[in-house]
Amino acid sequence: MNLARHSISSTAPVLIFDAHFDPDCRIFTASTQAGFAVYRAWPLQLLRKREITGGTLSAVIPLHTSSLLFLIGGGRSPRYPPNKVILWDDARGREVAELEFRERVRGLACRRGWLVVALRRRVVVFQIGEVVTRFGEWDTCDNPRGLVAIATATHATLLAIPGRQMGHVQLIHLPPCPPPELTGPPPPTPPELPPLPPTKHPASIIIAHQTALSAISVPPSGHLVATTSEQGTLIRIWNSNTGVRVREFRRGTDKAEIYGVAFRPDEREVCVWSDKGTVHVFSLAEASGSSNRRSTFSPLKPFMNLPGYLNSEWSYAQFRMPSQLAHISLSTPPSKPPTADVIDEAKCIVGWIQVPSEDQDNGTAMEYQLIALTYTGGWYRLSLPRPGASSTVSTTSTSPHAALSTSPPRSLPPSVKAISKARPRSSSNSSFAGRSDKGKGREHDKEGKESHECILREYRRFGRWDGWG
Repeated sequence: MNLARHSISSTAPVLIFDAHFDPDCRIFTASTQAGFAVYRAWPLQLLRKREITGGTLSAVIPLHTSSLLFLIGGGRSPRYPPNKVILWDDARGREVAELEFRERVRGLACRRGWLVVALRRRVVVFQIGEVVTRFGEWDTCDNPRGLVAIATATHATLLAIPGRQMGHVQLIHLPPCPPPELTGPPPPTPPELPPLPPTKHPASIIIAHQTALSAISVPPSGHLVATTSEQGTLIRIWNSNTGVRVREFRRGTDKAEIYGVAFRPDEREVCVWSDKGTVHVFSLAEASGSSNRRSTFSPLKPFMNLPGYLNSEWSYAQFRMPSQLAHISLSTPPSKPPTADVIDEAKCIVGWIQVPSEDQDNGTAMEYQLIALTYTGGWYRLSLPRPGASSTVSTTSTSPHAALSTSPPRSLPPSVKAISKARPRSSSNSSFAGRSDKGKGREHDKEGKESHECILREYRRFGRWDGWG
């Protein structure tokens, strides 16, 4: 029995119903059956906790690092009707406003002073100030996932939503995002000037895919748009001003459900995560020092017309999520969460953070790393591999239950190839099974031979009473 990757307990594990980063990835929210909590993304720290009685929440969305949160009820016993968005001021500890619709709310996005609500076939934009006012409304195609993305940097204007036809993306330009309010001394650098208006009218529609969209993402500046389809094999990057496709990346060859796409704030890299349990990192900058994998036939592109598969760019770094559903109960099996009938052990969210470099030769520099949160309670801080550098690194786990947690070994980070071989997967009815997927196996073997692995720098496990700690 592999106890290093299993937790032995007589109580059912706490499951995360919902987790969201704020637009700057400085904090994140986690919602459980008991309520919700707000954490600092790194260094990981519990900032505040709120118990909710009378039902559960399906989403808790933070508005940057302010005390304002947007709540949506959901599950078998929702705290609020699923057709309402509750504006919650956590500093006051009470509701300050609510928005009611005629149908269930599918998704939310926000930036300073603005809230975007995605419904099944339309998107409604509100301006948040002393009062909440409706700004506009746009029709979309069938949007059951509630896809919507908004640029959050100062002076950014872009809002990306599904178009009226399947696979299309509609680009809307809102009033510029205001700069954050200064709470201390003025910064040493002068404030950023607004960009010059475009000389041509920006594109309004992008014909992104032939099938339904599964994810839409934009960087803080709004200069680019990333799209994926329900096929889950390709990630396409578009110029939001011209509507021209600038890059196309391949996640894999087998079908997958892509949960999300996140741009690095400086737009030099992008990461993608899916139900395969793997985070893929692609380079957007040609001179970044890290290059994406390509087929050995790709140099022949100038001389012959290659098929799309042979001309694809593959991720240069990956990380395989260890199984978190390996919870062994000594009494009764864990009960199903009230907000889901099936536990999805691969479901997670990923965000970019900027931390001091861990390179001893350049300790004063800053580097971008990834924070991955799994809905089964894993918190991972990952650094990207450096060309020619060794992947051996010590990991830290300061969980008070580290002896019983599913933390990876401390001496070496988990290998993508090793985990893919040893990691049991759950079937569609959440039973613990050792069934292997041929498509997944081919993809993991390819990764283990030809790709680099992200380095696990730190790991925490969500505890039943104390959360992440």
